[in-house]
Amino acid sequence: MKKVTAVFWISVIISIIFILWGVISPAHLGSVMNTALGFFLENFGWFYQISATFFLVFALFLIFSRYGKIKLGKDEDKPEFSRPTWFAMLFSAGMGIGLLFFGVSEPISHYANPPFIEGSTEEAAILSLRYTYLHWGFHAWAIYATIALGLAYFKFRKGYPGLMSATLRPVIGKKAEGRTGKIIDIVAVFATLFGVCASLGLGAAQINGGLSYLTGIPNNFTIQLIIISIVTVLFMISAGTGIKRGIKYLSNTNLVLAVVLFLAVIILGPTIFLLDLFTTTFGSYVQNLPAMGLRLSPFDRENAAWLQGWTIFYWAWWIAWAPFVGTFIARVSKGRTIREFVIAVLVAPTIVCTLWFCVFGGTGIFYEYNLGVDVSGQTLETALFFVFQQLPLSGILSVITILLITTFFITSADSATFVLGMQTTNGSTEPPNMVKYSWGIILAAAAVVLMASGGLEGLQTAIIVSAFPLTFVLFLMCFSMIKAFRTEVKPNPGKAKEKRKKKVEDPEGEVSPT
Repeated sequence: MKKVTAVFWISVIISIIFILWGVISPAHLGSVMNTALGFFLENFGWFYQISATFFLVFALFLIFSRYGKIKLGKDEDKPEFSRPTWFAMLFSAGMGIGLLFFGVSEPISHYANPPFIEGSTEEAAILSLRYTYLHWGFHAWAIYATIALGLAYFKFRKGYPGLMSATLRPVIGKKAEGRTGKIIDIVAVFATLFGVCASLGLGAAQINGGLSYLTGIPNNFTIQLIIISIVTVLFMISAGTGIKRGIKYLSNTNLVLAVVLFLAVIILGPTIFLLDLFTTTFGSYVQNLPAMGLRLSPFDRENAAWLQGWTIFYWAWWIAWAPFVGTFIARVSKGRTIREFVIAVLVAPTIVCTLWFCVFGGTGIFYEYNLGVDVSGQTLETALFFVFQQLPLSGILSVITILLITTFFITSADSATFVLGMQTTNGSTEPPNMVKYSWGIILAAAAVVLMASGGLEGLQTAIIVSAFPLTFVLFLMCFSMIKAFRTEVKPNPGKAKEKRKKKVEDPEGEVSPT
């Protein structure tokens, strides 16, 4: 434990106090969190909308800017992992459990209860997938790309510690190493903690929901507590093997299982309908992206509540997850150029996510719209398994799904213990096992406390509150990166001179008298 810093001890003490609060008085904790949730959703929805859009614009700017050739590492550094493995690792850490939990339930929920239009119509089907793509597409991955790029650049190119505070050195100078830097790192730790807790809670709920639907096992908090306990032991075993073994192998396993499940559903389901639906809805998503990314509903409280509960929640969730996913993606991205990195992190996962939701959500919509099957009447946890019951080989699909949720669960928690270990050991890329085990126990305990005190709402509150201060850190990080990039890529004096000369030439190429 020699590598641990003050950030570790302060974060652990605050975490223990929070957990004890939930154990001693879960009702009080739930009440406080509900009040906080309402306050932030009512007053800062506009802030989260503008922030998410800003990060997308920033990522697009980097792709086409002159900074794209800068390498995340020394000029001679080569990538540590192959592209398929690299993609599998960033994707498994990025959104794994959520894709399964919301794969059917979110599109079908938007279809039955959409904002702005009447539900259960053809227009509602298209709108439902369009908003699902918005929540899981370019905006989300732009947030991840922004923070991951900053961490990777300053760690591998500049040799700074892999900490949030270190990425702000060009802006705040030596304060990054003092009290200000520690506060920034503690904010990142808690955003990571609560962001991952949400996924662990969702994972436990869906494993329980699936087992209950298939075998009749009770669907309650006690069973979910047992599930979290078992998976905690498994991911702590994996965490002890290190990033090049446990996380790498599990990530590849996740990718294989996800591909098998995806192909099975698209082949066994309404294939042509799904292909037509994806073509239509993805085009609609891209076409309406700017408007959806900034749309609120100041004149209609019902639509405003929908946007707060879905879109604003997602922006906060991705921001809260950003230190976790960003640190992990940065760790496995050494040797990539900025352009390659941003394109890969922004575009490839977005395409995969939109395809995934179209296939799973579109299948649910197909059965409800065309055959009258009540998919929207199912719970969030069981909607996916209910859709499988309408397909051939439903038992096999359900077993694969539970295995995939479990491996995603382990991978996310495993990656989170590694990231929390990095954040609290001054950016060490090989944090001690005892540090990772400590965070593993705290993660599991915090997830249990949040579920006991408020269920999904409690998880939402923790995410939205922890994401608020972190958003300001991300803005500073963008400014810090541009400031650092400018010192590496200076404008070509010859080109600048040529441009100035062209400004005084007329269209025929003759020099103007001025």
